[in-house]
Amino acid sequence: MSDQGLTPELMLGAYAVGLFPMAADAEDEDLQWYDPDPRGVLPLQAFHLPRRLRRTVLSGRFDVTVDQDFPAVMKGCAAPAPGREQTWINSEIYRLFCALHEMGYAHSVECRQNGELVGGLYGVALGGAFFGESMFSRVTDASKVALVHLVARLRLSGFMVLDTQFGTDHLTRFGGVEIPAAEYKTTLERAVHMPPCWQANFTPQQLEAEIRTMRQGS
Repeated sequence: MSDQGLTPELMLGAYAVGLFPMAADAEDEDLQWYDPDPRGVLPLQAFHLPRRLRRTVLSGRFDVTVDQDFPAVMKGCAAPAPGREQTWINSEIYRLFCALHEMGYAHSVECRQNGELVGGLYGVALGGAFFGESMFSRVTDASKVALVHLVARLRLSGFMVLDTQFGTDHLTRFGGVEIPAAEYKTTLERAVHMPPCWQANFTPQQLEAEIRTMRQGS
């Protein structure tokens, strides 16, 4: 499906019914739409926090913020990295998601060390559903810490769904699963009709307390 005439509003409509776009690579001008079956999700209340990562998150090694530099997080996710030389984030994806951010629908979680952005993630919030798009890490654990903070915020905000698009071995260790698309869309329909859940004003104490309640894994 071509992306001709694609607007942020059309993007939101697609997400609401379970579709998401990707480009074949950064140089491809067109977008393709995906609707995988099964669908990858990360159940929020069943999130597994590995013990070693829990210590890292609670150590204060990273300064974690939200929506402080969305474009930079997108560029970090689009940059080639070892094992990920190609990216699906082209200029059109960048334009559309930055527009969604300006509209209050797309959000980023940033991890910094000594003021330098070293990792993060971004996605789209629609009602009580959060659609995780991509993450990056320039130092060990930065993207994982961002994920833990995202989950804490989503849990505190009352989100129903954290969509990961596809299931991966990496996400399985955090409790990620794949479910039938029909089951996913039944839950999604309820979630997207909830009032907007995203909140950015949690205190560090609230986030730490929520992180401490997460189920610990090996």
